[in-house]
Amino acid sequence: MENIQSNFIRDKIITDMNESSDSYKIITRFPPEPNGYLHIGHAKAICLSFGLADEFGGQCHLRFDDTNPSKEEQEFVDSIKEDIQWLGWDWGSSLYYASDYFDQLYDFAIKLIQKNLAYVDDQSHETIRDQRGTLTEAGINSPFRDRSIEENEALFQKMKNGEFPDGSRVLRAKIDMTSGNINLRDPILYRIMRSTHHRTGNNWCIYPMYDFAHGQSDSIEGITHSLCTMEFEDHRPLYDWIIDALGIHHPQQIEFARLNLSHTVLSKRRLNRLVTEGYVTGWDDPRMPTLSGLRRRGYSSESIRNFCEIIGIAKRQNTVDFSLLEHCIREDLNVNAPRVMGIIDPIKVIIDNYPSPQIEYLDAVNNPMKPELGTRKLPFGKELYIERSDFEENPPSKYYRLYLGNEVRLRYAYFITCVGFDKDDTTGEITAVHCTYDPDTKGGNAPDDRKVKGTIHWVSAKESIDVNVRKYDRLFNVENPDFDDDFLSSLNPNSFIEIQNSKVEINLKDEKIGFKCQFERNGYFVIDKDTTSSRLVFNQIVALRDSWNKKINQ
Repeated sequence: MENIQSNFIRDKIITDMNESSDSYKIITRFPPEPNGYLHIGHAKAICLSFGLADEFGGQCHLRFDDTNPSKEEQEFVDSIKEDIQWLGWDWGSSLYYASDYFDQLYDFAIKLIQKNLAYVDDQSHETIRDQRGTLTEAGINSPFRDRSIEENEALFQKMKNGEFPDGSRVLRAKIDMTSGNINLRDPILYRIMRSTHHRTGNNWCIYPMYDFAHGQSDSIEGITHSLCTMEFEDHRPLYDWIIDALGIHHPQQIEFARLNLSHTVLSKRRLNRLVTEGYVTGWDDPRMPTLSGLRRRGYSSESIRNFCEIIGIAKRQNTVDFSLLEHCIREDLNVNAPRVMGIIDPIKVIIDNYPSPQIEYLDAVNNPMKPELGTRKLPFGKELYIERSDFEENPPSKYYRLYLGNEVRLRYAYFITCVGFDKDDTTGEITAVHCTYDPDTKGGNAPDDRKVKGTIHWVSAKESIDVNVRKYDRLFNVENPDFDDDFLSSLNPNSFIEIQNSKVEINLKDEKIGFKCQFERNGYFVIDKDTTSSRLVFNQIVALRDSWNKKINQ
């Protein structure tokens, strides 16, 4: 990784390597559940696990925790692979699934039973939950806790063979119902669930719980450092207990703070609600914090990785302002995105003294940050489009754009002066602005060095194309919707606006989906997948400046 920052996990790995033999190899893993799409929080975990393995010449495994077939789909598996590769990471031949180990995990469970460290419980999930106790009250032993080893092994075999209905029995670890850590109060290891698995079909009707599959899968793969977010810290004693009880390879579980991002939610359950209940158009809706949504919005993998590097790794939970993520993509696009002319809300300008039907072609810089990209030709004629906001009938103080009698510069073109305007008699809407131009100011410079305070952008009315522009705002109006039970009440009703019949320069007519550019003075945009052969659709990636913080601080 570039610009590597030290953190406590990296320091621990360095210590482990210094204390180990020359053959010691770092092996990390990224273990997503294939029950949804990855989001920006996962990007932090991906960059950490893959980045550390890459830095120290090790290997990072991609392992799908596919232990709950009722919520898992191949679509999610495919999307996760695509997102990781898009971020620039490669798991090589180290692609695994928890389902690869179902036979071995079952054998591990039998081993715990035979060591009198697991038992079959006939009670309902509700009863088991009630018997766990609280943080201040000890739990209650199950009446089935003292079953014999032989009976437990026979019952567990019958569970596997499908002889009991769903939910009728579970396998529990036998640890300590009085433990101060509730996770150690005889946790459930297996449950009965008849649901077709996307890889194993109907071969199994019992499935391991995450806490059982996670550590043992790590052990089977020889993971050295199992990196998890802080919510798994209280689960680490269980992780350690099971591995030690089985006497197998013991990885180190190390926890770090998850990413909390302002004005959005990163709970997969809540993201799923947004999708399934129609609050967004899908997992890749450009307002979503999913990697597919950010990619469709126009974010680059480099900007995401830079964001993850900037926020760093710590144990303390905090919320990162969305503006930092926007800053990262803005910095990327400022250097790499070509500049174009795009008019979002057009109004016609007629240059009364410009010869008709003359068209001339003016030079425009493609990217001032990269002079080597050269220039392009912009058609200029008698009729143009400018932004409606660049003309005012009754201008406020310090308004330097077009109004009656005022002179402005057309970027790369001429000085023009407003001499009149047309207005619809019924609606009162201004339909066209009339100007004159000074032919001696070609290129935007006056021979007499006279100054104008306003410079505006434009496109040719005759040689431009109609496009749709989609503008996006924060998905939620509050900073921390993820901490609100009624999070849907904070949805921003203005998070998405589509504007039809915007105008862009003719040079964009052959650009394809994914093309990114800066609409001068308006922001950065990307061509969306909803583009058709007859109409380009542009998503706003980010504004030229952080207008959100300015807006909320007014």
